[in-house]
Amino acid sequence: MKLVIGANGFLGSHVVRRLVADGEHVRVLTRKTSDTRPIDKIPATDGQIERVTGDLFDQQSLDAAMRGVDDVFHCAVDTRAWLIDPAPLFRANVDGLRNVLDAAAAADLGSFVFASTIGTIGNHDRVVAETDEFNWGDVATDYIKSRVAAENLALGYARDGKVPVRAMCVANTYGPYDWKPTNHGIFVKGPALGRFPFRTRGMATESVAIDDAALAMTLAAERARNGERYIVSERFLDLGELIKTAALAAGQRPPRLVLPRPAMYTLGAGGSALAKITGKPQALNIDTVRLMHYMSPMSHAKAETELDWHPRPVLDAVADAARFWTARRTARV
Repeated sequence: MKLVIGANGFLGSHVVRRLVADGEHVRVLTRKTSDTRPIDKIPATDGQIERVTGDLFDQQSLDAAMRGVDDVFHCAVDTRAWLIDPAPLFRANVDGLRNVLDAAAAADLGSFVFASTIGTIGNHDRVVAETDEFNWGDVATDYIKSRVAAENLALGYARDGKVPVRAMCVANTYGPYDWKPTNHGIFVKGPALGRFPFRTRGMATESVAIDDAALAMTLAAERARNGERYIVSERFLDLGELIKTAALAAGQRPPRLVLPRPAMYTLGAGGSALAKITGKPQALNIDTVRLMHYMSPMSHAKAETELDWHPRPVLDAVADAARFWTARRTARV
């Protein structure tokens, strides 16, 4: 039995989809208030997906969810990088994770695959790898700081021999069934529906197809080493190229206006100022703009070598995501 925590999220739902396709029996842990659309229509045989209700702060439900489980995939994360008050980020991403790890320590697990982020990797003027420790805390957002603290916590349980943790440093993920959408999925949905006003120049970050990210997670349960980090990314993708690809895949004209990096920071500064004036978080602010380009290009050679993981071109997944949005729009007409 496999347990997926945060199964209704973008990555978590694709991990469930991958496991089910592999013939595994999967237990999914979601809250009473969770939007379960991402897992509701996954093709599965009767009884292949077992749904349980719980919460990261309900230890009894966590203990019950762990019973009889061989492998745990922890995909629950608060990604609201724009929050003014960072307390919810640390509560969910660190305190909630600690509760899960405590429950895992009491279980007899084969593996605990933790969905971390490329944001925990160090920044240098070169291609970086898993051995490059985080070094940009002076400019990191509270969201990134919460993810670094979470990864350190999880790997600490591995070092202490409590939980067989493998940390997967996942890049920006793209593909279909991004229902919300995710923060970076906005740059696919908008152009696909002809509702995005600009492209960018000078903004790029590591990216990967969502199904490949899910595959890396499942491979890690079988092949990854305890206490190790693995970069899960296909390429360093230019955001302007992504926006153009999404538009063309959906039969839309790519936005003509191209904003260079300084212009993006001007928009971000406006969002930050508005947040201070109104007290309401703004999705586009200085911090979120920085996340669009600050990290270094990365090597995923370790995942290729140790996990036998070979990702497809991420732009193919961007096109798939764009077609997902056009299909949804057509279905509503």
